[in-house]
Amino acid sequence: MTRSERLAEQLDWHWHKSLRPRLDGLADEEYFWEPVRGCWSIRPRGTSAAQMSEGSGEWTIDFASPGPVPAPVTTIAWRLGHIIVSCLGHRVEWYFGGRDVAAGAFAYAGTADEALKQLDEMYGRWNAGVRALSDADLENPPATGPERFPMENRILHVNRELIHHGAEISLLRDLYRGQDGAVGGPQDLGAGPPPPDLS
Repeated sequence: MTRSERLAEQLDWHWHKSLRPRLDGLADEEYFWEPVRGCWSIRPRGTSAAQMSEGSGEWTIDFASPGPVPAPVTTIAWRLGHIIVSCLGHRVEWYFGGRDVAAGAFAYAGTADEALKQLDEMYGRWNAGVRALSDADLENPPATGPERFPMENRILHVNRELIHHGAEISLLRDLYRGQDGAVGGPQDLGAGPPPPDLS
């Protein structure tokens, strides 16, 4: 296995065994669920109460620049939009070419199904791009884009981003399902299989 394949496999195992299965069955009500007041989300154009909003379509994502401290709680919709555009989309464009996925030019999803299709597409493009990198590619900064760290550093950064944002989304799903206290054990929360023994 090449270095780039090993880097891709780190995230791909988590994607297929943990994160992506936890998103199965995501409904629109849960996608937009706001567990507290003042959440950031994806909203119909012109309805955001945030300092700013971005997006090219009928739906925009809440944000502010500079970001508020503490940062607002965000919905599953917002977190998926962040993964699709900021974590994956920008870097797919910078490193591997393709269409512009800048936040202002992106058509954010107004349904959970649409968001998951966008996520699957962007993850597939990211995974394929990483697997095609040579050792020399990994040791040097990307040829395009603003990030000047070696490509291997950037891939590890994206792996961390998807793992931790995926955990946040999984927690929100657990909280949503447990609102009425009716949820049983881990089997009802879509818990994935245990990680492999790497010892």
